[in-house]
Amino acid sequence: MTGQENVFQDEMNKGHSAAWDQRWDIATEHYRKAVEEMPDRASAINNLGLAYFQQQKFEKAQACYTRAAKLNPDDPLPIEKLAEIFERIGKITVAAEQSMVAADLYLNIKDADKAIENWARITRLVPEHLKAHSRLAVVHERLGRKEQAIREYIFVAALLQDIGQIGEAVKAVEKAVAIDSENLEAKQALELVQSNKTLPKPVRQRGVTGPLRMAAVREMEEMPPELADLGKEGPDPIAEARQKALTALAGLLFDFSADDNLSEDSTAQSGLRGVFGKGGDNNLGKISKHLGTAIDSQTRAKNDEAAKELKKAIDAGLDFPAAYFSLGLLYHKLERQESAQRNLQKSVTHPDFSLAARILLGDYLQESNNIREAALEFLEALKEADAAVVPPEQADELRDQYEPLIESINQEEDEKVLNQFNTNVVELLMKPGWRTHISNARQQLPSNVAGAPPTPLAEILTEAKNTEIVGALANINQMARDGFLRSAMEEAFTLISTAPTYLPLHIHMGELLLRQDRTKEAIMKFNVIASTYSSRGEAKRATDLLRRIVEISPLDQVARNKLIKRLTELGQIDQAIHEYIKLADVHYRLARLKEARSTYESALRVAQQTNADTSWSIRILKHMADIDLQRLDWRQALRVYEQLRTLAPDDEDTRMRLIDINVRLGQENQGVVELDNFLSYLIGKALEDQVQTFLEKLVGENEDMIFARKRLAEFFQQNSQLEKSITQWDKVAELLIADGNKEEAKEAIRAILLLKPPNAEQYRVALQKLG
Repeated sequence: MTGQENVFQDEMNKGHSAAWDQRWDIATEHYRKAVEEMPDRASAINNLGLAYFQQQKFEKAQACYTRAAKLNPDDPLPIEKLAEIFERIGKITVAAEQSMVAADLYLNIKDADKAIENWARITRLVPEHLKAHSRLAVVHERLGRKEQAIREYIFVAALLQDIGQIGEAVKAVEKAVAIDSENLEAKQALELVQSNKTLPKPVRQRGVTGPLRMAAVREMEEMPPELADLGKEGPDPIAEARQKALTALAGLLFDFSADDNLSEDSTAQSGLRGVFGKGGDNNLGKISKHLGTAIDSQTRAKNDEAAKELKKAIDAGLDFPAAYFSLGLLYHKLERQESAQRNLQKSVTHPDFSLAARILLGDYLQESNNIREAALEFLEALKEADAAVVPPEQADELRDQYEPLIESINQEEDEKVLNQFNTNVVELLMKPGWRTHISNARQQLPSNVAGAPPTPLAEILTEAKNTEIVGALANINQMARDGFLRSAMEEAFTLISTAPTYLPLHIHMGELLLRQDRTKEAIMKFNVIASTYSSRGEAKRATDLLRRIVEISPLDQVARNKLIKRLTELGQIDQAIHEYIKLADVHYRLARLKEARSTYESALRVAQQTNADTSWSIRILKHMADIDLQRLDWRQALRVYEQLRTLAPDDEDTRMRLIDINVRLGQENQGVVELDNFLSYLIGKALEDQVQTFLEKLVGENEDMIFARKRLAEFFQQNSQLEKSITQWDKVAELLIADGNKEEAKEAIRAILLLKPPNAEQYRVALQKLG
């Protein structure tokens, strides 16, 4: 293997490991590096596409799968994933076209089930798709699935009848009758078509709420009414945020059950990825209904109706930043100022809505003559806009440079200056193609010295009285680097009197406390700063500080729980669960098994309530079961493994544990049931090779497990491996004799004699001795 191949494989392995942990951002980086090493390896490109898809970066995922499809035109996987992406972003017609291509490719490699799955997607999205129904009818008929084939032939007939091809419609129904002449549905259809009566056409199935709503939202995106005359510049911040909010809300509907008729007290099939408020996970049916109606109404400019329905969804338990922003904007258009402000304030922490929400809040404050508060909101809005156009690695550093400007606004006494600043910000931001205007404005700033932080755009719009803070902070850092920690802290205290609300200074003080081994005080400091950032709506900065705290003190459960709550509110469910698992792992390594298991239970609740990827629940349950086994709590371990069996029916380790634990609990009959169920599952999936492997492994690890040896002997016998079968029956008889179970031992010997062994006389003698 070459050096390049070694690097490629190493990055792929790291990507797989991160993907297993659901850390898709890290997986993305490793897969991207693997693709850079081997640009023509379709497997790496497909994995990179999956990582982007899991992060809902659909444009990048689409580019990956398109490239993979070109590299390997006969592989149906990337085409199928493209269909999923187009469905997810509301391009229903294109999704159907891609699914048709994928189905044909699957059929080429003899995978009929996957072909059927893709044709079924087409008929779900486009119920009157004649070609898909025709293919389904033929393949179901060939596979002997009579009812499905009959139903599809009747749909084909209805669609042919609708376009005037009456003769072909009659032939389609006759095929249905030929499959089963006693089928009532087929006979009725034949009577209808022969008497020239209209057959019912296929209707859209339940569970297609998401794609339809997303398609409607896309139509708004392509030509929003307020942007009709603006050419190709793009929307202003508020119109852009509205589109993002609608897209996010439509995205929630994708994960509802295909049944779409959820009971109010059932969350088993729930799919909302947002955060539920109190009782929300028990009201999925209500939330789905009101949310779908709200999106429909908003895409049709029925703002009053949309606001009422969205409010009902929130009242039913939907707690989602996009919902609050949409409702706030609707109330803004309806001139319900107080309600608008209340909802916009709830959305201000989310990066997709912070800019637009702050502009609207600033407008309200300006109108009510709260000039200074309005200026602070506008400055925060400008900070978000400014950070959006610089390279990502500079964004946080740029945000830090706004802190002294915030302090300056707080100390400004001249209302004329504040009013002028507010006017300048609004004129700069509230334009179509606002990013271009911000980038152009940044070009007017003086060039930065190499290594210096980026200059905030706000310096053009206001004179920063406290710019000396930056220089003073650099002096503090230099003293700290030189080892003069006490002097650095004294300098920081002096600076505090000048800029008490300059949070980066407080962070530096916390780091100085850490270097002086004053860990408890540092953590208290960071907690206060995190709370302040949170109250300002700077969720990312608050989250970063909470991460810093748990890095310093891994067992700080208060900080860890705050971090988890913050990550959950931001919709970063995978990261929230990962934090729980890290805390549980700390407890586990300290032999605090009870605390570790309790933490895993908390992680499991989050995974189940937010409909996180099933692999999280599987991973957590395996940790819980491992702890139960170490504590010899067999019954609790049995309950956990039974859950695992439901989530991962093909997991051999889980099945083996279930058999073993039932035997340990004296429930051998249940152990036999578990074994037989798994063997039936494998045979049903045409995995006969795995049957032998599993049985041999089970017997190898449990040499005295008689019923397992019996199943292995029977398997060898059924597959004409007679010598191996005799060997196993011989061992079964030996074990039964040792247990004093002569009757069953005789049955085992008789089974051997049926196989006509060369030493049959010895077995007959043994049989006589037993009886």
